[in-house]
Amino acid sequence: MIHEMRPEDVFGVSELERICFSDPWSLESVKEGLVSSLDTWLVLKEGGGLLGYCIFRIIAGEGELLRIAVHPEYRGRGLSKKLMDRLVEYSRKKEVMSLSLEVRESNNKARNLYRSYGFKEETIRKNYYRDPQENAVIMWNRRI
Repeated sequence: MIHEMRPEDVFGVSELERICFSDPWSLESVKEGLVSSLDTWLVLKEGGGLLGYCIFRIIAGEGELLRIAVHPEYRGRGLSKKLMDRLVEYSRKKEVMSLSLEVRESNNKARNLYRSYGFKEETIRKNYYRDPQENAVIMWNRRI
């Protein structure tokens, strides 16, 4: 089941941040997601556990995927696709015209997922990521 983040989901999302990213957002940043007027935080739960989430922002008809994560033990089961499907559905309802994102250059699985949703690689941000330092690939789907 996928739904917007609720107060009871905050600690699970924060824990997934810690597990999935070398530069996790703080617990305070996750809590702020509950009251953000710009960002939408979707969580994916199965069997009572929080297995994944995504965060996206919509401004002036454009969307940006800020984060997407699935617990490492549950990867390869199509959960990222479920989150992406909901992101696209939500974006269309909000009349979003295009979506963008950035992804580590070495994250080929994610890049392939995004390509399957019509995203195209448009540019590189040199040395954007740290721990380890790496380029970011900027991808767009200009016709969501």
